[in-house]
Amino acid sequence: MASMAKSLLCISLVAILLLVETTAPHGQAYAIDCGAKCGYRCSKSGRPKMCLRACGTCCQRCGCVPPGTSGNENVCPCYANMTTHNGRHKCP
Repeated sequence: MASMAKSLLCISLVAILLLVETTAPHGQAYAIDCGAKCGYRCSKSGRPKMCLRACGTCCQRCGCVPPGTSGNENVCPCYANMTTHNGRHKCP
Protein backbone atom coordinates (compact mmCIF):
# COMPACT_ATOMS: atom_id res chain seq x y z
CA MET A 1 0.00 0.00 0.00
CA ALA A 2 2.82 2.44 0.89
CA SER A 3 4.69 1.67 -2.35
CA MET A 4 1.53 2.36 -4.33
CA ALA A 5 1.15 5.74 -2.62
CA LYS A 6 4.78 6.58 -3.38
CA SER A 7 4.31 5.59 -7.01
CA LEU A 8 1.18 7.72 -7.30
CA LEU A 9 3.01 10.66 -5.72
CA CYS A 10 5.91 10.31 -8.16
CA ILE A 11 3.59 10.11 -11.15
CA SER A 12 1.70 13.19 -9.92
CA LEU A 13 4.92 15.19 -9.53
CA VAL A 14 6.11 14.23 -13.00
CA ALA A 15 2.73 15.23 -14.47
CA ILE A 16 2.86 18.61 -12.72
CA LEU A 17 6.40 19.26 -13.93
CA LEU A 18 5.44 18.37 -17.50
CA LEU A 19 2.42 20.65 -17.29
CA VAL A 20 4.55 23.57 -16.10
CA GLU A 21 7.18 22.89 -18.75
CA THR A 22 4.70 22.70 -21.62
CA THR A 23 2.61 25.73 -20.65
CA ALA A 24 5.54 28.11 -20.15
CA PRO A 25 6.61 30.04 -23.29
CA HIS A 26 9.20 28.10 -25.27
CA GLY A 27 10.05 25.70 -22.48
CA GLN A 28 10.73 28.38 -19.87
CA ALA A 29 9.59 27.33 -16.42
CA TYR A 30 9.48 30.96 -15.29
CA ALA A 31 7.87 34.16 -16.49
CA ILE A 32 10.00 37.11 -17.49
CA ASP A 33 9.26 40.72 -16.57
CA CYS A 34 8.13 42.00 -19.98
CA GLY A 35 7.68 45.54 -18.66
CA ALA A 36 11.27 45.85 -17.50
CA LYS A 37 12.75 44.08 -20.52
CA CYS A 38 10.73 46.18 -22.97
CA GLY A 39 11.40 49.35 -20.99
CA TYR A 40 15.10 48.89 -21.59
CA ARG A 41 14.65 47.63 -25.15
CA CYS A 42 12.63 50.75 -26.05
CA SER A 43 14.64 53.25 -23.97
CA LYS A 44 16.28 54.80 -27.04
CA SER A 45 13.28 54.59 -29.35
CA GLY A 46 12.00 57.69 -31.12
CA ARG A 47 8.43 56.45 -30.51
CA PRO A 48 8.60 54.87 -27.06
CA LYS A 49 4.86 54.27 -26.56
CA MET A 50 4.53 52.40 -29.85
CA CYS A 51 7.73 50.50 -29.15
CA LEU A 52 6.55 49.45 -25.69
CA ARG A 53 3.17 48.29 -27.01
CA ALA A 54 4.72 46.19 -29.80
CA CYS A 55 7.49 44.85 -27.57
CA GLY A 56 5.00 43.90 -24.86
CA THR A 57 2.89 41.92 -27.34
CA CYS A 58 5.96 40.15 -28.71
CA CYS A 59 7.28 39.41 -25.23
CA GLN A 60 3.98 37.89 -24.10
CA ARG A 61 3.71 35.71 -27.21
CA CYS A 62 7.36 34.64 -27.34
CA GLY A 63 8.38 34.71 -23.70
CA CYS A 64 11.62 36.52 -24.47
CA VAL A 65 13.05 39.90 -25.47
CA PRO A 66 16.47 40.18 -27.12
CA PRO A 67 19.12 41.92 -24.98
CA GLY A 68 20.11 45.49 -25.72
CA THR A 69 18.22 48.36 -27.31
CA SER A 70 18.32 46.92 -30.84
CA GLY A 71 19.58 43.93 -32.79
CA ASN A 72 20.55 40.65 -31.10
CA GLU A 73 17.36 39.06 -32.47
CA ASN A 74 19.12 35.71 -32.98
CA VAL A 75 18.72 35.20 -29.21
CA CYS A 76 14.93 35.06 -29.61
CA PRO A 77 13.92 33.67 -33.04
CA CYS A 78 10.18 33.93 -32.30
CA TYR A 79 10.62 37.64 -31.58
CA ALA A 80 12.68 38.11 -34.74
CA ASN A 81 10.25 36.26 -37.04
CA MET A 82 6.96 37.83 -35.91
CA THR A 83 5.48 40.10 -38.59
CA THR A 84 2.58 42.51 -39.02
CA HIS A 85 -0.27 41.95 -41.49
CA ASN A 86 1.81 43.90 -44.04
CA GLY A 87 4.79 41.55 -43.64
CA ARG A 88 6.95 44.04 -41.74
CA HIS A 89 8.81 43.10 -38.55
CA LYS A 90 6.44 43.52 -35.62
CA CYS A 91 8.91 43.45 -32.76
CA PRO A 92 11.31 46.34 -32.06
